[in-house]
Amino acid sequence: MLAAVVLLPSAIAAAATPQAADVLLSQGKPVATSTVESSSYAGAKAVDGSTTTRWASAEGADPQWLRIDLGQSAGIHRVVLNWEAAYAKKYRIEVSDDGTNFTTAATVDTGDGKIDDLGGLTARGRFVRFVGLTRATSYGYSFWEMQVYGSTDSSGDTQAPTTPAGLAAGTATATSVPLTWGAATDNVGVTGYDILRNGTVVATSATTSYTDTGLTPDTSYTYAVRARDAAGNASPASTPVTVKTAAGSAGFVLAAAGDIAEQCTASSSSCVHPKTAKLVENMNPAAVITMGDNQYDEPTLSDFKNYYDKTWGKFKNITRPIPGNHESYSGFTGYEQYFGAIAKPQGKRYYSWEMGNWHFVALDSNDFVTHDEFAEPPQITWLKQDLASNTKGCVAAYYHHPRWSSGDHGDNIDSIALWNLMVSNKVDLVLNGHDHDYERFLPQNADGKADAGGPVEIVGGSGGANLYDLSPAHATTAKLLKTFGVLKLSMTDTTFQTQLIGVDGKVLDSSPTYTCH
Repeated sequence: MLAAVVLLPSAIAAAATPQAADVLLSQGKPVATSTVESSSYAGAKAVDGSTTTRWASAEGADPQWLRIDLGQSAGIHRVVLNWEAAYAKKYRIEVSDDGTNFTTAATVDTGDGKIDDLGGLTARGRFVRFVGLTRATSYGYSFWEMQVYGSTDSSGDTQAPTTPAGLAAGTATATSVPLTWGAATDNVGVTGYDILRNGTVVATSATTSYTDTGLTPDTSYTYAVRARDAAGNASPASTPVTVKTAAGSAGFVLAAAGDIAEQCTASSSSCVHPKTAKLVENMNPAAVITMGDNQYDEPTLSDFKNYYDKTWGKFKNITRPIPGNHESYSGFTGYEQYFGAIAKPQGKRYYSWEMGNWHFVALDSNDFVTHDEFAEPPQITWLKQDLASNTKGCVAAYYHHPRWSSGDHGDNIDSIALWNLMVSNKVDLVLNGHDHDYERFLPQNADGKADAGGPVEIVGGSGGANLYDLSPAHATTAKLLKTFGVLKLSMTDTTFQTQLIGVDGKVLDSSPTYTCH
């Protein structure tokens, strides 16, 4: 072993214990990853048995992970990592029965980029995960192969758990169904339950309850559950129950823009933010979203009162703001004094809120312009927890600095971690400002390639600040305009559609109607 390793007592036995029956468990098995640098470096390349192909994560972001599904529970006795040049200084090896709740099997704190042969492990689980904590280079994490050795449990326990009884559904919403059932029994022990919707497994649960979300309103679904043990034995499916979701709501309209108020008033014909405020008034929105740089140039409280407040301030009681880089110039003082409690509704300049079947995440992307690359920013930790606990069927996020842009500032590498989290958590819509233009993208993946499963990003920095020149459009750009305007977002329980309304009241761009992921 060519790196310092800490073996965790709770998961690791004496390193001298021989493992004569060990076999290679990981080759060719399904792999999931936090990110990939590109499709050429997919996670499957790390378990294909070749030392000329490799997995590589997205550049410049910590932490990152790669998870192998062994297909059934196994004793994990050895893990070998064959590093490419982009190696980890610090990382963990983790194991899990359900692919969600992991325990640490080993940690490496002084990685040197050579082949790491981590032996003497006695962890047990179906899933094995590498978690990169600190990169040794400015790139991501990359290895030619990750090999997991051990022994499967199939030759031992072959008795399946009993069939779960008492499956029942609680009160269904338009997009969710809560389920409960009685505990199954097993000769060794039940490790979890598969939830089947219309005959297909859609989730696993370590407890005797689960809420299925992201459903279609006014639709019938049939559910059953089955129990599993550590050896992978599964019970027969339970007696099914059929549930119909509630009828959907009529939907709502939001208004959104960034980069809004210059130091001017309606007395000047060239002053734009009074005109965009009139557009908001005509929309009669349920809420107003701002994507930062609400007031220019260095926004003091007096500037907010003299300019922004006289126009967009009319909607202050329904505004859900976030700050941009200009608000940071004065340490966010003017921003926080003007917006008061709504600037930090959950104690931070980032927060979440909900309307209908939508979960909205408001972020302060200034945190990522000057972040410490050796530590996960607290906002990222919060965001992961917030998205994991969301029960709504549709998700939108907004923050100032866009990951992708054909405007003056261009693509923003400081937003990589945010964008990758949006992709991996199936966020539907991402709104940004910063570049003073309008750009709507097709749904994209972590690499910025067109992908129907990715978020729709819209740069809406067209709220009133002086416009920027445009650069050549991205391959995924659906519409790029150097113009002022306000986004009109039409949301239902399962869909969204966007329009850019120009200062003359005309529709300058319309998106398709997207169905939430």
